[in-house]
Amino acid sequence: MKFEGIYTPVITPHHDDGSIDRDGFAALIEHLIGAGVHGLINGGSTGEYYAQSMEERVEMAQLAAQVIGKRVPLIIGTVAIRLPDSLHMAEVAAKVGADAILVGSPPYAVPTERENALNALAIDRAADLPIMLYNYPGRMGINMGEEFLDRVGRSRNFCAIKESSGDINRVHLLARDYPHVQMSCGMDDQALEFFAWGARSWVCGGSNFLPAEHLALYRACVVEGDFDKGRRIMSALLPLMRVLEQGGKFVQCIKHGSEMNGFHAGPPRPPLKALNKDDKRQLEQVVRVLKQTIANIEAGKAA
Repeated sequence: MKFEGIYTPVITPHHDDGSIDRDGFAALIEHLIGAGVHGLINGGSTGEYYAQSMEERVEMAQLAAQVIGKRVPLIIGTVAIRLPDSLHMAEVAAKVGADAILVGSPPYAVPTERENALNALAIDRAADLPIMLYNYPGRMGINMGEEFLDRVGRSRNFCAIKESSGDINRVHLLARDYPHVQMSCGMDDQALEFFAWGARSWVCGGSNFLPAEHLALYRACVVEGDFDKGRRIMSALLPLMRVLEQGGKFVQCIKHGSEMNGFHAGPPRPPLKALNKDDKRQLEQVVRVLKQTIANIEAGKAA
């Protein structure tokens, strides 16, 4: 499978009581497909999978597959603390007709590279689907190092990696020593660098509510090869990246951004809390400025 373009890890809208708003979820998927994103991810951290029961995770995977059909690729997240839960999600992904699965390291356990590779290979066997690895040591506690990559590389299904370490040296390593593994940007403020080093896809939570602006950077760098334009677009996006990452309010910001677009997102599930008025105001101001700036760049105006 070729991973090309913008892949949106879809939020999970909630009612005020914390229950899942399934109609809101379907409406957002329709909007994102209409906006031109290249693929959708269900069951990622932006979708708050960690706050869902296994029954809810299965139901949301089934719903995503039903709504999307075959219009764009669907990737199902399998990350879990327990291997049996990851295996179950992998089996569900295969059953609902997902195009690929997202495989990360099991949080909290801190396995060795060998143990982590064996864990990933077991998930691979359960689904036999293309795999995008998810390297996020900030949340998982470990890095998918060279021993890990060499071991999982024995299976043809491991064809991509969402790199979210924030370490630019990892980008260099993957581009230089693992060119057969498609590198996908998983660190938003490094998107320009990822594209410069050959990445052709970007898994970006912000595309839940700013798909056009994220698509603009992808087109400039990957489709047009215009990195001068790309730098201008990235400069406009950087204030958003700072707001999204500050104070551990990433999911809350994505949800409020979706609300700004007229889609019901509702509150995050505990322990997270919705943004306060000051945080909302800051996000709204940043979004207003970046949308106008990027529109001007796209129109060929000076920025």
